[in-house]
Amino acid sequence: MSTIAKQNYRGAYHVSPQTNWMNDPNGMVYFEGEYHLFFQHHPNGDTWGPMHWGHVVSTDLVTWEELDIALAPDELGTIFSGSAVVDWNNTTGFFDQGDPGLVAIFTHHLEEAGRPVIQRQSLAYSKDKGRTWVKYAGNPVLEHESFVDFRDPKVFWHEQSSRWAMIIACGQTVCLYHSADLKSWNFGSEFGSGIGSHDGVWECPDLFPLALDGDPANVKWVMLVSIGADPAFAEGSRTQYFTGDFDGVTFTPDAASMQVRWADHGRDNYAGVTWSDVPAEDGRRLFIGWMSNWQYANQTPTEGFRGAMTIPRELTLETINGKPSLMQKPAYELENARKQVLAMENSSAAQVSEALRSLQLVSYEIHAQLPAGQSLGFKVRAGASDETVVGIDASAIQTIYADRMNSGQHSFHALFRSVNSAAITPAGESVELRIFVDAGSVEVFGNEGEAAITNLIYPDADATGVSFFSADSELIIPSLRIYELAPLAAN
Repeated sequence: MSTIAKQNYRGAYHVSPQTNWMNDPNGMVYFEGEYHLFFQHHPNGDTWGPMHWGHVVSTDLVTWEELDIALAPDELGTIFSGSAVVDWNNTTGFFDQGDPGLVAIFTHHLEEAGRPVIQRQSLAYSKDKGRTWVKYAGNPVLEHESFVDFRDPKVFWHEQSSRWAMIIACGQTVCLYHSADLKSWNFGSEFGSGIGSHDGVWECPDLFPLALDGDPANVKWVMLVSIGADPAFAEGSRTQYFTGDFDGVTFTPDAASMQVRWADHGRDNYAGVTWSDVPAEDGRRLFIGWMSNWQYANQTPTEGFRGAMTIPRELTLETINGKPSLMQKPAYELENARKQVLAMENSSAAQVSEALRSLQLVSYEIHAQLPAGQSLGFKVRAGASDETVVGIDASAIQTIYADRMNSGQHSFHALFRSVNSAAITPAGESVELRIFVDAGSVEVFGNEGEAAITNLIYPDADATGVSFFSADSELIIPSLRIYELAPLAAN
């Protein structure tokens, strides 16, 4: 069954559970033609509760099929976040001769009355393309005697040292381990003291190489670290990134990492990590995040389900203002879900405004080339009292912004209303803006993914208007495309 359904605020092209609670993406792996996405799931309630691994699969990153729960709590605890890999060479011994299989590495979280919380790392494996899972009899495979927060293992094969590597969250730092067989782990190093944001607990790390400016001879390592919500900070949970080098044991940050850099400048992209084992001939580093924020995740006004993922994104690393910068572009597969609604070239702002006047849309993409140095933008999911404003502010440093101060329901949490912005670097005479609008969300990408803003919104059902604004009605808009977006035929 497709995860797509007609339900209030359920997106047409975003992953969400058929029922009840979803948070962090887990175990993301590509194997035999399928993208697997596991997720933190409470199958018996629509708020956070005893964690299981829910499971969806896709062949195209657009249409997803929800499968049976993959991992359920047991005597070692509930099933917290983790990762999955293809054990191509049967380093674990779990599989038959010559047959690769899937291995999940996850956190067992144990709470018992009168005892401290215990978080330990465990394994499960699948011989049938992830449809059924067997927990390793030797669990747990990794524990720590002093860290209370010791969770969210992200495991990958490190080619240079020909062994497995793990990055794991350890409270206010991350630790790096290595292993020959995924069962026995050796400590390598710890990273995070005195660097980055420590506004909340560190969670859901990832570590992967990217070619800087597409040059395979100049590879840098990117570390993602999400930080949990702290009531002292209105922004809530966010994800930061570092760039540097990794030798299989130690991550060494570069100069650009001395300042805090955010992967997303909105409020609702958290715990995102990347897919393992995407084929070399594809070559992309694909990412997805949980589209919510711990400040209000348990209170969002959905019915029957709670939680969704961002759209899948391709991550690249490009030099901007002399520094390696993480870029996010919507996965190209989303273009297969397009149905063109409007196409305009070199039209005046007045003509664009007139063309949009009659449009009524819920799930769609705006792709525009806009003149640099101008303040202008779009109002989406607009109705009698609701609107979300997405635009460019050229009054000082050129920025893109998303304003959800009047986007719809917000009374469920005092910190939900917000205006979020991100600086972009002018490149030539135009600025690219891609806006992905759905039943309950807006995702904005500026200048080929130089900046991203991801926000939930909860407008009235009749707030389906789209409009354009500019102080100069004669201003020429180089290009505008609008596409309705709908999933492909269900798997």
